[in-house]
Amino acid sequence: QVQLVESGGGLVQAGGSLRLSCAASGRVFDLEAMDWYRQAPGKQRDLVASITRGGSSTYADSLKGRFTISRDNAKNTVYLQMNELKPEDTAVYYCRADTRYNSHYWGRGTQVTVSS
Repeated sequence: QVQLVESGGGLVQAGGSLRLSCAASGRVFDLEAMDWYRQAPGKQRDLVASITRGGSSTYADSLKGRFTISRDNAKNTVYLQMNELKPEDTAVYYCRADTRYNSHYWGRGTQVTVSS
């Protein structure tokens, strides 16, 4: 089992920045990719960014240049730096961990609200 705890969400004005963190515990030696997803009210959960254990990252096309995913394997933590935030970035942000056995674990999410 892997447990994930997100933090860093909150209320920010448009144009501001936030840094989300997701700390993993448990069977962390099984972890491969770690991902950030987001879900706005009434919408599906969408992939924001993903990073492999080796540090290779991918992003949703619409977020490239504003969001940066990073990872500290020693701390079993993944981060999401979000800059130039827009009201449409308002959502619950979820961390997901993917294991070498193709299983997935989710955190409970952290709310990000961007005011105009």
